[in-house]
Amino acid sequence: MPDRRFTPEPNRTIGEACVQASCFLEEAGVGEARPNAELLLMHLLGMEKSALLRDWRDPFPAGNEAVWAQLVQRKAEGEPVQYIMGEQWFYGLPFQVTPAVLIPRPETELLVEAVLAAADRLWPAASEDEQEIPEAGERQGKGRKALRAVDVGTGSGAIAVTLAVQRPEWQVCATDLSSEALQVAHANAKRHGAEDRMLWLQGDLLEPVTAASPPLAVDILVSNPPYIPAGDIEGLQREVRDYEPRLALDGGEDGLNPYRRMLKQMKDMAAVPAIAAFELGQGQAHEVARMMMDTRWWNEIRIVDDYAGIGRHVIALRTSSFDN
Repeated sequence: MPDRRFTPEPNRTIGEACVQASCFLEEAGVGEARPNAELLLMHLLGMEKSALLRDWRDPFPAGNEAVWAQLVQRKAEGEPVQYIMGEQWFYGLPFQVTPAVLIPRPETELLVEAVLAAADRLWPAASEDEQEIPEAGERQGKGRKALRAVDVGTGSGAIAVTLAVQRPEWQVCATDLSSEALQVAHANAKRHGAEDRMLWLQGDLLEPVTAASPPLAVDILVSNPPYIPAGDIEGLQREVRDYEPRLALDGGEDGLNPYRRMLKQMKDMAAVPAIAAFELGQGQAHEVARMMMDTRWWNEIRIVDDYAGIGRHVIALRTSSFDN
């Protein structure tokens, strides 16, 4: 926490207010101080980056000093800017985020892309001539098959809601142990018009899916579970360690407990999903891929790198020609 409080200097332009806040944040040890100051200023003034640059030399709007000081102080104390603003963009959509949920990361968009591509490969869209006439009330989108996907540990719902938006013919089930997280995810589904084709289940990993009577038939399983080794959490940057929910971070002694448990729980599902896709921590991909290979449930397993070239996702497919 900084030794002093942030006090906006009077009679400043918007640009000067931004520079003052940037310097204060930098002195407080905040990384990317200038981008954070700009984001907070755009949030306060309700403007895009282009408008901020356009109005850079205009006077700072009177009456906003107290709120501006509060926003900058919260950031200086380490609070993630996404929680301060209450929003994070994911896959081109704005998502509400609160301290009850993990902040969606850009690399998770690659997991969504991999799942969508794999589904299109296993269940290719029918041509217009091949499409059957749907029954009344039946949802059909661009000749794609109606599938059920489950997002385990949905958090903000970023993965689940994005899948539902991108594939309106699917039913998407979202599970989470936290009732507060499910509330946030449901609000995001409603915001993006996807709530009517989503199912919400509270429970630990796949337990609410297998406990359903009868157990839910699932075609696609996707999850970004907690994967930080318990002993590494104290060494994380303060924005993550002190503010993001530990429930969404702690993956047990080696960070792999959620994957072991989900693979064990899959034995109790109505059928093992044809696609299973996980996000992982650095250095975990090969071990999780090995665990998935050992089940002999899928005949194609590959690792997907993130933007930094780190193996970040493992996706497994069972093709129609595979006989296990």
